[in-house]
Amino acid sequence: MQEIKQTCKIINKLDDLALLADYSLMDTLTPDPDAKANGIDHLPREVFSGHYVPVIPTPLEAPLYITHSKNFFAELGFSDALATSEDFVRLFSGDTSQLPEPLQKIGWATGYALSIYGTEYYEQCPFKTGNGYGDGRAISILEAVINGKRWEMQLKGGGRTPYCRGADGRAVLRSSIREFLAQEHMNALGVPTSRSLSLYVSKTQKVRRPWFLNDSHSRDPEVMIEEAVAITTRVAPSFLRVGQLELFGRRARKNEHPKAMQELEMIVLHLIERQYSDVIDTNLTIDKKVLLLAREFCNRLTSLVADWIRVGYTQGNFNSDNCAAGGFTLDYGPFGFIDMFSPKYQPWTGGGAHFSFLNQPQAAQRNFYMFCIALKPLLKSHESELRELKMIEDEFSNVMQGKMEQMWASKLGLQTFNVTIFDELMKLMIETSLDYTIFFRELSSVPDDISTLTKSFYGDYIDNESILESWSEWLQMWKSLINVTTKESRQMLSYDMKQINPKYTLREWFLVPAYKEAQSGDFTLIKELQEIMSDPYAEHSSEIEEKYYRKKPTKFFDIAGISHISCSS
Repeated sequence: MQEIKQTCKIINKLDDLALLADYSLMDTLTPDPDAKANGIDHLPREVFSGHYVPVIPTPLEAPLYITHSKNFFAELGFSDALATSEDFVRLFSGDTSQLPEPLQKIGWATGYALSIYGTEYYEQCPFKTGNGYGDGRAISILEAVINGKRWEMQLKGGGRTPYCRGADGRAVLRSSIREFLAQEHMNALGVPTSRSLSLYVSKTQKVRRPWFLNDSHSRDPEVMIEEAVAITTRVAPSFLRVGQLELFGRRARKNEHPKAMQELEMIVLHLIERQYSDVIDTNLTIDKKVLLLAREFCNRLTSLVADWIRVGYTQGNFNSDNCAAGGFTLDYGPFGFIDMFSPKYQPWTGGGAHFSFLNQPQAAQRNFYMFCIALKPLLKSHESELRELKMIEDEFSNVMQGKMEQMWASKLGLQTFNVTIFDELMKLMIETSLDYTIFFRELSSVPDDISTLTKSFYGDYIDNESILESWSEWLQMWKSLINVTTKESRQMLSYDMKQINPKYTLREWFLVPAYKEAQSGDFTLIKELQEIMSDPYAEHSSEIEEKYYRKKPTKFFDIAGISHISCSS
């Protein structure tokens, strides 16, 4: 792969971006040998080998600009005017027919395997073999080296690929808005994530999707509704997933074709080059690289999940194919930010307890287990390295526990984790029914008494004398640990805690009005949420605080599409 060089030129037009194109995945990995050279490959079929399928995206009809990430544009050196320029809109709404060289008209989709909570599945593809499972509506269209960093740009909802499993390859406006806002919000929260570039909607094209009736309490969609088609471009250093390594690991393990082991080694080395070159020496042997990769991924994945819990985020559907091998948040489908605290909070009706809020460390461990299984064929002739890989795998739970304790200590403003104060806190949080975000933000003010903490209480608990007494005792215990003795030390602790505990999170009941208004062409709320959720630790105006720093209204509890959702389309 060519050396990455620094570029600082402002990108004002697509021609400027074209000069930075560098298609490392297609240049270094192998295409499906059965792929069509012209990229017109939009019907479901089995893909038996190769790392990617060349495919041309299907453009939106009559695309309309909704928004772009000004923060991310600034980081990339893109001018804001670029987002509404004709050729940029054309490309990032899926039309690759007119591109300046060296941009390529054909994009790529990738296959991956599926495992759910550590169990391999094969029957989720139409052929019951696992050879038809992968990017069914996500098509990467560009890799570019921008300001010394490699980025891959992928159209979510870019049309059918051979992995579409019979679906239409489209994403609807509702889910596109959710993903666009969530990615930039998570970045602002300090959580590693894919990023949002742009969002376009078709003025004319609609598709039918299952959804819920208004104010329904149903757990399953009840009606088919027409929704506008949209494309949001998500961006990451790489979109390689644990499930992708699994696919090649399974093929190598079973010797499914003559090049199976070679393809596994190639994609692992490509992952290292794309995402781990700063910590893994390219001169090492493959067995040493594999061990370092496992250790570093363990470190990144445990840190990521601890961050999720710090900010109240639940992935909802944390299968291995939704787990980025680079250790960042990927695939904002049935995600949710917690309102009323519950260890078992799960926004997705199909997710179950295994992907619930405080079970995410265990779900991550299962994904790491599958990651290690995928690597094992590369160490087949290295017995000592296989034992070491098993040790790394077994260490995951201890590493995860350490990251969690460190995170809880930081949320509580403590230098070290204290099991007594934590256990009593968990007990009271569950017993009281409180708002997770508001509670920790109010605690960050280092209050004299519990009066401000009660802002986070739901229901009648604010008047429950027994509960209030227990909270007062807990607060005094906590204050004895933080050891704040002066006004200055109190202010310093408060400042530090407020950098850990956000004031604003992207709750579903904020998103619903935004995408409902967008359906009628009003994008005002989307842009308002962009501004607020891109600065979630700040003290915004009193009007913003009144609107967005409050508990979930009672009328929204248990309402379908707000308190719980089906797998987002």
